[in-house]
Amino acid sequence: VQLQASGGGLVQAGGSLRLSCVASGSISSISSMGWYRRPPGKEREWVATTTSRGIATYTDSVKGRFTISRDNAKNTVFLQMNSLKPEDTAIYYCDAVITSLEMDTIALMGDGTQVTVSS
Repeated sequence: VQLQASGGGLVQAGGSLRLSCVASGSISSISSMGWYRRPPGKEREWVATTTSRGIATYTDSVKGRFTISRDNAKNTVFLQMNSLKPEDTAIYYCDAVITSLEMDTIALMGDGTQVTVSS
């Protein structure tokens, strides 16, 4: 089982990006899916999480600007990022709690995707 994030890039302040993350492998079910980020020179921080029923929570700094959503049929989580600010610059990682076909439940974090917001 693995997670693969994509959609990062370079954008000007005020712009938008949409990140995607696909879970693949022997998956029975996925409960929560979400996003973390690591700004340059800082610790990794939680950004947003969505449950299997679509209940979303956000860190305060992105509320009203970022929207997390998921496509359960495609085991995919998205992060729509609007009104981006230079302080949103970070490597973004997706995470998920996955139950495999072998009925093992694991918390997994994928490789990151770089988001750079220029001023």
